[in-house]
Amino acid sequence: MTNTLHRYGDAESFRDDYIVFAIPSRGRNEQGCVPRLKRFLAMSLPFHPVNLGDAVHGGAVRPCRRLNPAAHWKRDLRPDFEAVIEGVDTPTTVAAVFDNRAAAEDFVRAVKEADLGLCVNVSTSIDGAEQVCDTAGLTRHSVGYSLGFEGKTEKLPAAHVLMLTTMCGHGMISAGLAQKMIDWVKEGRRTPEQAVTYLSRFCSCGVYNPSRARRILEAARSGR
Repeated sequence: MTNTLHRYGDAESFRDDYIVFAIPSRGRNEQGCVPRLKRFLAMSLPFHPVNLGDAVHGGAVRPCRRLNPAAHWKRDLRPDFEAVIEGVDTPTTVAAVFDNRAAAEDFVRAVKEADLGLCVNVSTSIDGAEQVCDTAGLTRHSVGYSLGFEGKTEKLPAAHVLMLTTMCGHGMISAGLAQKMIDWVKEGRRTPEQAVTYLSRFCSCGVYNPSRARRILEAARSGR
C-alpha cells in the first residue's frame, strides 16, 4: 500500500510516471538502514530521476521558511538531489521518480543486484509495474488497486486539477492552487516549468512527478 496508489488518470496517463520506493520494516531491519537508504537514492542518479523523495524531509524541490512570496520570481528552480540524499538521517520511506519505463527498469534491476535488504515497491499502472518487474527478473507478489471516486462525483474538481493534486497522496496540494497554476499557464503568466515547481514544493514526501505535471499543464493549456 502506498499513498501514490490514488493518482488520478487512466493507465495511459502513467506512461511517464514510475515511482520506486525503498522502505525498512519496523522491528525487522530498520536498525542501521540509513546508509542503505542513502545508497538506494544515490544509485538512482545515473538513471536520471525527475524527483527524489524522503518522507521526513521532502523532495528535491522544497519550501523554505526564510523566503517571502516575492522570492518566487527569482528563485532557483533546479532540483537538489544531493540535499535529499544527505538529509536522510532516520529510518524513513525514500523514493526515486522516473518519467520513462526504461530508466525505471534499469534502476530496479540495479537495486535487485545490490540486494540492500529493504522492501521495494514500484508504483505506476499495473501493466507498467509488471513490465518493470519482468525486465528485472522479479515476480510480482502483490498488487494494490485504487477503486477511484464514488458518490457525487459531479462535485469533484476538473480532471486536470485532480491529476495534478492526486500526485501528492498526502493531500498537501490544494485544488485551488492547481487550478490557479492552470489558469496562469493559460494566461502566459507562468511557464509550465515554473508552475510545476510551485506545486512540487508542497509534496511532503517528494514523489511528485514534474514531467507528468508539465504534460498535464500543457494539455490543459491546449484544451486536450
